Amino acid sequence: MKLKIKLPLLFLVMFIVFMVSIGIYLKFIFAAYSPISSSLLNPSYIGLLFPIFAIACFIFIILIMYIYFFIEKPIGLLNTRLERINIVHPLPPLALRSNDEIGDLYNHFNKMEKRLQLAHKEQTDIIAAIAHDLKAPLTSINGFAELLAMQKGLSENEKQEYYELIQKKSKYMAELINDFVSFTKEKQDLESMTVKPVDASKLFENIALEYEYELSGLDCELVYKHLFTGNVMLMVNEIMIGRVFGNLFSNVVRYGGKNELKVYMTGYSQGSYAYFEIEDNGTGVPDKDISSLFFKFFTVDKSRQIENGGIGLGLASCKSIIEHHGGEIYAYSSEYGGLGIKFSLPLAKH
Repeated sequence: MKLKIKLPLLFLVMFIVFMVSIGIYLKFIFAAYSPISSSLLNPSYIGLLFPIFAIACFIFIILIMYIYFFIEKPIGLLNTRLERINIVHPLPPLALRSNDEIGDLYNHFNKMEKRLQLAHKEQTDIIAAIAHDLKAPLTSINGFAELLAMQKGLSENEKQEYYELIQKKSKYMAELINDFVSFTKEKQDLESMTVKPVDASKLFENIALEYEYELSGLDCELVYKHLFTGNVMLMVNEIMIGRVFGNLFSNVVRYGGKNELKVYMTGYSQGSYAYFEIEDNGTGVPDKDISSLFFKFFTVDKSRQIENGGIGLGLASCKSIIEHHGGEIYAYSSEYGGLGIKFSLPLAKH
């Protein structure tokens, strides 16, 4: 029961108990001493009022104890916890078996503390991932540079090979930094993102037309169909959703791992959401890795990362954009043999 109901109800019950107690007491007094002929200022009559004051004090004490134990003390514990909050060494969650606003406050605090811990862990993981991904090519560059400096008798072909390897590693490092900067900027853009009604069928057809030609130039075939009617409208930021499709198609081309690659895109609406699916007939992803695909900096095959480009932020970016729109995204093994990605977007309310 909420405090806005519980407290008035408690005061009402206490008031009724007080009035009933006074009524019973006065009835007994007037029955015993009626008619009262002397002055009410008589000490004997003033003494009769003491039980009334005792009842009032008892009720007052009950209210004070309730407010202290069920309102003031829990808030005090919460203030103490706020002073001791520690995201590096988390404390046990606050426990309060209460279904009122104080209980809701404790639950929201526990969720906030957990989000802070996850955000701290995510920042630490990002720094570790960047350091790891930069360390490998940087070590190679240093090694090749030392070889060029120390081995004076290298042939021109060997020197050229080392130069190309250094250039390749340097280019990968530049792409790594650029992708991370773009991802960070995108996170900032999402905070100020605005949405508007967009026709679902037109959005689907524009995306399909754009990538049909692009994929055909990369020896990939796009097969698409949708079941949207003319009055299905989405509440989206069209530029951000365009980035989602761009990242998904880019992933298919990079990691499809097949010469005659086919990409299947479908769309339909159900309930208050529109659903989009992008599948391929490529090599797919091991089942053990599917649940990790949307983690930042996660790649299935680290050895192919430099060769194919990308640092594992594409799907993480898709997840961030879709969730900011109020939708969901997940991966699965496609019936075509490769990977499938399905995400939802909210429909505009009529």
